Amino acid sequence: MAAVAGGAARALSQAEQDVQMMLAADVHLGTKNCDFQMERYVYKRRSDGIYIINLGKTWEKLQLAARVIVAIENPQDIIVQSARHCWKAYAWYIYQSAPDLLQRAPSAHPH
Repeated sequence: MAAVAGGAARALSQAEQDVQMMLAADVHLGTKNCDFQMERYVYKRRSDGIYIINLGKTWEKLQLAARVIVAIENPQDIIVQSARHCWKAYAWYIYQSAPDLLQRAPSAHPH
């Protein structure tokens, strides 16, 4: 039981580190516009009108994206695409981080 608790603590610690890195990279800063589909991912709105993105939910979606990417057998089949320049770095981060993120949660591996 202690091994499971230790693994969970390491995973939580790593999640916190990832969130801190996203915070440092200003991933949490949105725009002054918020589509209704994005409302569930918004933490709050600053006084200047900028929406603050919930990084916990962002991290969860990053984990999901990592699982999907790693499940693809041929890496040549993966395309990183973004309509906006600001999201290209985020998409590249997901692509580059997928194997590392999956190693942190091996039970999530689809194979």
